[in-house]
Amino acid sequence: MSRLRASAPTGLACLFTVTGVLHFIRPTFFDPLMPRVIPGRLHRPLVYGSGLAELACAAGLFRRARWASAASTALLVSVWSANLQMALDAGTGRHEGAMDSGVVAWGRMPLQLPMLWAARQARRPAPPDR
Repeated sequence: MSRLRASAPTGLACLFTVTGVLHFIRPTFFDPLMPRVIPGRLHRPLVYGSGLAELACAAGLFRRARWASAASTALLVSVWSANLQMALDAGTGRHEGAMDSGVVAWGRMPLQLPMLWAARQARRPAPPDR
């Protein structure tokens, strides 16, 4: 288990790197995931912003920066609404290919838990008080 704990932040950093780059290469893929309560004019800036946040968190996780655990946890919690929107829209044709499947969309929801766990494994102990 300790080996898994030690490697979990690196695995999450790899995932953040891939998805962060995808936010810039194929932003149209992420547009339908945006919760509809967010005005359409904000969708693309938020897609790019979340991609940038994923890349920043990936860099922090790779380096085991002190802030990376909290930032990655906050990022995962903040994008959870997009995953929920995708699941609620499953089967409506709003998403491409397999991503429109209810099994895929709802299957992604519990995956947030191990990713949150991986982010928390990057925590470093605070320096001792002097």
